Amino acid sequence: MPRLLLSDGHWSKLREILLRKAIYNKRDLRMTVEGMLYRMRTGCPWRDLPEAFGNWNKVNPASHPRVGP
Repeated sequence: MPRLLLSDGHWSKLREILLRKAIYNKRDLRMTVEGMLYRMRTGCPWRDLPEAFGNWNKVNPASHPRVGP
């Protein structure tokens, strides 16, 4: 599994913010966010995202309709 960027404490705070913004609380929300952060840190293409973060097209925010305002 890739190194995670968020501590449990940071994730807890970020999760609260995301839920207040009406982000869907899917079962693997943390790994989705971690996958986005990993891509930002490494600059890898979405298709090269390690499988530990989930299917690349489910992590890629461009493949989802926008939720909220």
